Amino acid sequence: MKAIKEKHPLLMRWTHWVNFPILTIMIWSGLLIYWASDTYTFSIFGVTFFRFFPQWFYDALHIPRRLAEGMAFHFLFMWFFALNGFLYVSYTIISGQWRELLPNRHSFKEAWQVLLHDLHLRKMAPPQNKYNAAQRIAYTAIIIMGFGSLITGLAIYKPVQFNYLTWLCGGYHLARIWHFALTIGYVLFFVVHVVQVVLAGWNNFRSVISGFEVIDETPQPVIQIKNDESNEKAE
Repeated sequence: MKAIKEKHPLLMRWTHWVNFPILTIMIWSGLLIYWASDTYTFSIFGVTFFRFFPQWFYDALHIPRRLAEGMAFHFLFMWFFALNGFLYVSYTIISGQWRELLPNRHSFKEAWQVLLHDLHLRKMAPPQNKYNAAQRIAYTAIIIMGFGSLITGLAIYKPVQFNYLTWLCGGYHLARIWHFALTIGYVLFFVVHVVQVVLAGWNNFRSVISGFEVIDETPQPVIQIKNDESNEKAE
């Protein structure tokens, strides 16, 4: 027998899906800004082994000479990003949903077990409620990253007006590095998130859209096994 079970409230689903196009525009416009000062490389003793990003990348996306456009989009959608994040965090606090999202003292150990299970190196998955331990850590981390992006972004946007934020970030150049690293983190999170959604299956994906999932409540048959000692006593 199948039943419908509520899983994700409307506001959490709304902020989840709105965040995707906002972050896409923010990353795209950030690349337009970054091209104006393309300085980050991985070098050892003056030899460059890796560069963010190679020239073909900019040529393919037609990124060069669009600094003003990038700044306009980036600083506009920054406010939508901040507002969406504020609504999400406020709702989780007011509704009590934060209890299901925050990691506990067992989360890091269980997250390792979740990873081993996903890699098919462990047969049994650790127990979970609405979110497993790995999801709790990842979703909490992404909220902290969002706050960090907002702080470092303001420090770069107005380093004089927000000089205390710039100082807190370790200066303008370090704030820019933090901002860039957080962006890389979003991309990696997105890739892992999509893979996890595919592995979780259609029912889980549907719940993020509709807010409910279909569960099977068919009772499982109970098999009783008597040991030899109990059989002897029965005889």
